[in-house]
Amino acid sequence: MSFIKAARKKQAEAIISALKKRNMNGYYCETKEDCCELVLSMLAENSSVTWGGTESIKECSIPQKLHESGKYNVIDRADYSPEEMKEYYKKAFSADYYLMSTNAITLDGELMNIDGNGNRVASLIFGPEKVIIVTGMNKVVPQIEDAYDRVRNVASPPNTIRLHKNTPCAANGKCGNCYCDDCICNQIVVTRRSRDKDRIHVILVNENLGF
Repeated sequence: MSFIKAARKKQAEAIISALKKRNMNGYYCETKEDCCELVLSMLAENSSVTWGGTESIKECSIPQKLHESGKYNVIDRADYSPEEMKEYYKKAFSADYYLMSTNAITLDGELMNIDGNGNRVASLIFGPEKVIIVTGMNKVVPQIEDAYDRVRNVASPPNTIRLHKNTPCAANGKCGNCYCDDCICNQIVVTRRSRDKDRIHVILVNENLGF
């Protein structure tokens, strides 16, 4: 294990302890393969499972494994046309398990997420029975002020490019504090605590995942 990975593991241990104080459950995985196995082990058979627009979940091959298993009622947004998205959002909101990543997580266990449409952060806040968050240690920041900078200047530019958005950050690689129609920072949500015990589960992976 490299010195960087060793330091990240120590950080993960501290974050897991901080999450517990915030009524959230934390887990540590050394690799994305370990993470995929852990996520599948947490899902009840025949349950409904879906995920938000997340590269981290894809990089862990979780959607692929869900489809291959045949054990779950998979609600895959890729199966819905743009005209059917509202129908998908409603189904996702009532799913047994909602899988997502986070745009930033502090060393003290606070989560920060941005959203253009609001469906992803809405499902994090309320709706699905369980929320499982997969995040690479590259998304760890010291405190919430750093999280705000990260979501706007680190996470948003590549995300807008991926989504073919016409925004200043897609053009310039940094936040323009815009109000344009394609803005993906319409909602910026801090999760400092889960009201419901055992609802939010955060898996910290000692790899770089997502943006």
